[in-house]
Amino acid sequence: MKQYDVTFVGHMCYDEIVEYKGETRIAPGSAVLCGAMAAVRAGKKVACVTRMAKADEHILKPMQDAGIDCFLIETPETTYMNVIHPTADVDVRQMFQRKSSGFFTIADMPALETSALHLAGITDQEFSLPFMHDLKKAGYHVSTDMQSFVRQVDLNSREISFADVAAKKEIAGLMEKLKLDIVEAKLLTGTDDLEKAALIVESWGCPEIMITKSEGVLARVNGKTYYEKFSNSNVTGRTGRGDTTFAAYLCSRFDNDVAYSLKFAAALVSIKMEKPGPFSGTLQDVLTRMKEKHGA
Repeated sequence: MKQYDVTFVGHMCYDEIVEYKGETRIAPGSAVLCGAMAAVRAGKKVACVTRMAKADEHILKPMQDAGIDCFLIETPETTYMNVIHPTADVDVRQMFQRKSSGFFTIADMPALETSALHLAGITDQEFSLPFMHDLKKAGYHVSTDMQSFVRQVDLNSREISFADVAAKKEIAGLMEKLKLDIVEAKLLTGTDDLEKAALIVESWGCPEIMITKSEGVLARVNGKTYYEKFSNSNVTGRTGRGDTTFAAYLCSRFDNDVAYSLKFAAALVSIKMEKPGPFSGTLQDVLTRMKEKHGA
């Protein structure tokens, strides 16, 4: 049986971006892609479990070329996301999930051993409560990103809205680690104060919580709060910030304490945000950035 440090579970997808009075761009993307690429370049043995159409298997090649083992569950269609910018304000956008590869089941999981299993979803159409309970019963050490539940697809219009999650406490109680951003934290806890939000999520039963915002990242672990600012000089690679931050942190936590791991994650994602696409630097790049900008 193959053994991995981290396994990322989630849809690969096509992203169709319609710019305001600009071009329409279509490119492969996903939380899985950003997370797995950060993890493998942090020196870990990484697997990806994804649902998609066999005909689109070629979009897994960048991960495979980087040394990530990809396990494909064949589905009739590959998830297709549509993001429309109706105004010049890049923060104003309409999001649609035009196609979906469907929910994961425990039967989808290949025969592998993994130290950590991260549910890296795009919307609420990937992970059900029974699936998460089954993963726990199978002995996996599970984490997730709450965007997988806050981003809710209207099954008629296919439009995505951001909303509270009825099962949030149950989900948190199943997780060893939980990731949110400031928008998700406000929706789920009622506050955009990062520490207050982390305390609320902690009370739901999750022992290790990460929350990101534009300036930096907070972690709440074993009753103690940690914070690290980002050091990026631009935001051209902003897409995938949260997925990359959490993946880097998760990898570092195997061997390091929270404070060091948070600095490692902040340094790695800061480098990533200075260039579009998944993290493409080296471990030495991260260690140098930590020394120069993060006091490590």
